[in-house]
Amino acid sequence: LVDKEDNQRGTIGKVEAHKENKLHRAFSLYIFNSKGELLIQQRNKNKYHSGGLWSNTCCSHPRVEENIEESIHRRLEEEMGFDCKMEKIFNTLYQCDFDNGISENEFLHVFIGKYDGEVNANPEEADDYKWIDPKELLEDIEKNPDAYSYWFKKCIHRVLEHNA
Repeated sequence: LVDKEDNQRGTIGKVEAHKENKLHRAFSLYIFNSKGELLIQQRNKNKYHSGGLWSNTCCSHPRVEENIEESIHRRLEEEMGFDCKMEKIFNTLYQCDFDNGISENEFLHVFIGKYDGEVNANPEEADDYKWIDPKELLEDIEKNPDAYSYWFKKCIHRVLEHNA
């Protein structure tokens, strides 16, 4: 748990934080290849929220006593089967309520990275993944907004501006 300046204010389990709508620390990773394409994933349909939606390369929460730098590399490896150098580009706060009673209330650390190697997505995390041209992605988000996660739509324009 954190305050609006990202100062830790205690700990709570991930699912409890989402059920109780508590502000907590999280991160989102956006990995591009040398062609400028973004790696996006379709979240596993059995996720406790936003299952089946397309989203950024990887997102999660740090473990207790784990700093953001450690957690981003650990989680990228766990979810997508690779690691790469990443750069923090911004922080943002967001809150969103879902139909199933779950809420997102996150202090989000956003990172970008570059990678051209093999992807080995964990099927427990992602049902699918693809590299996509940013222009094509933005057109599809415009046509099919309900196919994408809330936080992805909130952040994608700032991420693409930074990566331009």
